[in-house]
Amino acid sequence: MNYRFQNLLGAPYRGGNAIVTNNTELISPVGNRVSVIDLIKSQTLTLPVQSSSNICRIAASPDGVFLLTVDENRRCLFINLRRRVVLHRITFKHPVNAVKFSPNGAYIAVAMGKLIQIWRSPGFKKEFFPFELVKTFADCDDKVTTLDWSPDSSYLLAGSKDLTARLFCMEKLKSSQVRDKPFMFLGHRDTVMGVFFGVDKKTNKACKVYTITRDCYIFSWGFKANEAEFDEMEVEASEPPSPGTPDRDIEGNLVGDNTGNLKKRVDRDRKSSNLGEESGYLQKGKWELLRKDGFSQAPSKLTACDYHRGLDMVVVGFSNGVFGLYQMPDFVCIHLLSISREKITTAVFNQLGNWLTFGCAKLGQLLVWEWRSETYILKQQGHYFDVNCLAYSPDSQLLATGADDNKVKVWTVSSGFCFVTFTEHTNAVTALHFMGNNHCLLSASLDGSVRAWDLFRYRNFRTFTTPSARQFVSLAADQSGEVICAGTLDSFEICVWSMKTGRLLDILSGHEGPVHGLMFSPSSAVLASSSWDKTVRLWDVFEGKGAVESFTHTHDVLTVVYRPDGRQLASSTLDGQINFWDPIDGVLMYTIEGRRDIAGGRLMTDRRSAANSSSGKCFTTLCYSADGSYIFAGGCSKYICMYDVADQVLLRRFQITHNLSLDGVLDFLNSKNMTEAGPLDLIEDDNSDVEEGVDKQTRGKLGYDLPGSMPNHGRPVVRTKSLRLAPTGRSFAASTTEGVLVYSIDDTFIFDPTDLDIDVTPEAVEAALNEDQPSRALLLSLRLNEDSLIKKSIFAVNPVDIAAIATSVPQRYLQRLIEALADLLESCAHLEFILRWCQELCKVHGNSIQQTSRNLLPSLKSLQKAITRIHQDLAETCSSNEYMLRYLCSSSSKK
Repeated sequence: MNYRFQNLLGAPYRGGNAIVTNNTELISPVGNRVSVIDLIKSQTLTLPVQSSSNICRIAASPDGVFLLTVDENRRCLFINLRRRVVLHRITFKHPVNAVKFSPNGAYIAVAMGKLIQIWRSPGFKKEFFPFELVKTFADCDDKVTTLDWSPDSSYLLAGSKDLTARLFCMEKLKSSQVRDKPFMFLGHRDTVMGVFFGVDKKTNKACKVYTITRDCYIFSWGFKANEAEFDEMEVEASEPPSPGTPDRDIEGNLVGDNTGNLKKRVDRDRKSSNLGEESGYLQKGKWELLRKDGFSQAPSKLTACDYHRGLDMVVVGFSNGVFGLYQMPDFVCIHLLSISREKITTAVFNQLGNWLTFGCAKLGQLLVWEWRSETYILKQQGHYFDVNCLAYSPDSQLLATGADDNKVKVWTVSSGFCFVTFTEHTNAVTALHFMGNNHCLLSASLDGSVRAWDLFRYRNFRTFTTPSARQFVSLAADQSGEVICAGTLDSFEICVWSMKTGRLLDILSGHEGPVHGLMFSPSSAVLASSSWDKTVRLWDVFEGKGAVESFTHTHDVLTVVYRPDGRQLASSTLDGQINFWDPIDGVLMYTIEGRRDIAGGRLMTDRRSAANSSSGKCFTTLCYSADGSYIFAGGCSKYICMYDVADQVLLRRFQITHNLSLDGVLDFLNSKNMTEAGPLDLIEDDNSDVEEGVDKQTRGKLGYDLPGSMPNHGRPVVRTKSLRLAPTGRSFAASTTEGVLVYSIDDTFIFDPTDLDIDVTPEAVEAALNEDQPSRALLLSLRLNEDSLIKKSIFAVNPVDIAAIATSVPQRYLQRLIEALADLLESCAHLEFILRWCQELCKVHGNSIQQTSRNLLPSLKSLQKAITRIHQDLAETCSSNEYMLRYLCSSSSKK
């Protein structure tokens, strides 16, 4: 089975800057991956590309086709968003603090330390070295923190930690004759966090500049053209005057007038330079400070900001979780609200300016807020601790997750969104189980309770507890849903409750270690349990006979699972073996030695190499395939192994991540990074200011730095804690350090060739129909969403070609096509033709329709209603015709 990565759940945002493209697509970095959220369709997808480490900066081209990502190792990926592939790669020489495309898409500005580099933007063309360095600016005295382009791409603004902002002219990129010094905006008292060009709405030219500092101040700078002085004043400098910065003559002496005031001079030869009248207009005048305003959140620090040119509005986020929206240039506060207790690490407008996006890295929170109606468009928050357990719903459309943050979340697999979060548990959630009716979820926790959740009313309707406090680590329910069982960590017992009454029915004793594995047989009422006491026990819960049989192992048993038909039992042990038992005859059938297969990378604190280390070489979670011929196994490693049960051979290994920011990914560590004080990566030598909103994306800032807490300063270790296969057998989910990874054999991405066409018009549909291209005409009409054109394209298809054209329809257009067919059934006379369309769509897209039935439910109900009505009409007509024919036949025979 060719399982491929499909999506990443449980972590919508983990740090870095989020961006919005095409007004409705929100792009955010998640570890070393990138998630794209469609805010209109409420769907999220994760690109199938990975960086070498956590992504810290992203930028998108103005047309939304290309995406640039830069990770902590300075490695850059140039991605085609529509095809979801990496086009080019490059490694920068210094850490990147900011990156931005020019408005015309021709250049990319990259801030690396004190340097600003201008690169020519690569495109689709295959080149040996697509990135071309155009120019490097080295005028800043400290780290550059933010960048912004003018609307015509002629000027670049840069804010720095040296308390200044600089204005660079881009028109002389090709001219290396004279080295121009940049404009300097002075007067700031803290790091400049944002620099933005303001424009004149009539001419769309830059006429003002806003600079925002970390100490909660915004500076408004105005530009005044002074054309009359060009022919009268002397010149000696080739750069425009800087506010607060005196000019000097050739010998370096200050230039002043008789009153002692500094005189600003302008280059008289600037008119005859090669810049032209339009390109150098910002150099033909002077800048002055118009006003300085302070935000009301001091002593909190400003951590994120953005500016919308069309609305002339500024949005800012602070370290106390408060954001503010201000109308410029009068600095009128429109909104000042608190959305979190932690600092806001990203704030951004969409293109129209009606939606605001905020991200909180520490909580894994992503919010999209419509400021006019004061409503949420999107509100997603992932688990901010490791996910411990998973459970698929019986119809495979829902996925429940439980984590160390005491929360249970339920996700829609097709959209990737969490629609409900249960927070009643007071300790880590360790096990989950869906009941057969698809609307009840069970969860076990270390807080000593097992809770039942109603997915209709989103409430906890039953809580199962014991007389004395216990910690539950495993959970199971029988096929009828009448009996609930949970294994304990501390008392080594199995507790049995009645689902209807909530009463404790029995306590099964016999194990001498924590009961970490628990599962009912799919074909009988036998309960299997595994424990660290090196045994697997079978219990007859209903008869109350206690342990029926015990299977002894040579090492601690970590987990146990039944094959879907109930005729085989698999258990994993601490020595890396998977044992297969016949539960009926009680004999050992097969053994798989998986130590070499599960062996992962070397940890930073390991004294031995990965090959010689014995830690982590075991499977902690197992999962059978739907037909029972394969078994998936995962553990404290970067691999998930897939075995053939009958032949006991390794079929495939899935590497869950290539993120070097995690511990245990590399097989061999570089010896030059080892010192007498330990590995260099574990020595805290980072002197960056954590208030800049770009904290290191390690979860080691949550108390791991306490003495004796963790030897690697909280650096996350790559591992797989839980594996679950969907009941349909077409996908499986793994709870890993990176989040919940979903792998599927369904090809969810079908490239639409019309995506590359600019002219998607009714004329193009007519042209495709005239050229006898019904498939292209149908796709174009579906993209246009014109009802008349869709119906015309449907009727243009030859009945013989319906099956082939139905195969070419992308999944995202199914709903619109089904709605059109349902409408045609009620008003069209070509009944067999439309029913043939419906039949072929169900044949080709049956799996995707089943998986996304919740989204397609309205259109499917419309289609069912139309078919049912026609069936009733035809049944009445046929019945009346039958009786009429019988009457005619009988009357003719009498004659």
